[in-house]
Amino acid sequence: MRTFSFRLISVLAIAVLCMLTACRQRGSRAPEAALFDAPAEVAETAPAPFVPVFSAAAIPPEVEERMRGKSYPEGATIALSELCYLRLSYVDFDGEPQTGEMVCNAAIADDLLEIFQALYEAKYPICSILLVDDFGGSDDESMKADNTSCFNYRTVPLSKSLSRHAFGMAVDVNPLENPYINRSGIVMPAEGEPYVDRSRDFPHKITRDDLCCRLFLEHGFTWGGSWSDRKDYQHFEKR
Repeated sequence: MRTFSFRLISVLAIAVLCMLTACRQRGSRAPEAALFDAPAEVAETAPAPFVPVFSAAAIPPEVEERMRGKSYPEGATIALSELCYLRLSYVDFDGEPQTGEMVCNAAIADDLLEIFQALYEAKYPICSILLVDDFGGSDDESMKADNTSCFNYRTVPLSKSLSRHAFGMAVDVNPLENPYINRSGIVMPAEGEPYVDRSRDFPHKITRDDLCCRLFLEHGFTWGGSWSDRKDYQHFEKR
């Protein structure tokens, strides 16, 4: 009887060793190890917390390369050394935090850092903050995409005069819902036509009482929505 028991135990032991060897060869782990390791695996897949950024720096070489021939064409009369590269966090239209980029005149860099940080903390919705160079330097395409931007060496629409954007001294915010309407009634972007009637209530409309407008005015900017000869509801500029 003892001999039979000993043989049975030996057979069982050999079977267990074979099973363990097979598991190792297939890259499997014992169930007990998987149970203990489960919390660690969950922790490894958890997304990192979002860290907001509000910074200003000289134009980096890689950003200069993106700008040349687009927002910074040959013959531009403003030096790149007069401009700043900003990284700005914001809350998008889906309520998600993002970090965008903007080029502005160094003279208003601190203003913009304070304004956009306040907007972020208030969860003020902004569609996007991208360099106009991401749209080939086209103001029309940037506005059509509802993109918030600042520097673009260009003229005022339908004129030969340089815009304040050409000096990095103006910012356009959520331009699709806040279009530019010139003296002749031309709307820019054309896709902003549904938002010309400012008596209507709709999301992302900038008014004098809007937080965005109040912050810019507090920092000494002028709002294009208050002009009498034309309206530029997206536009804030400083002189």
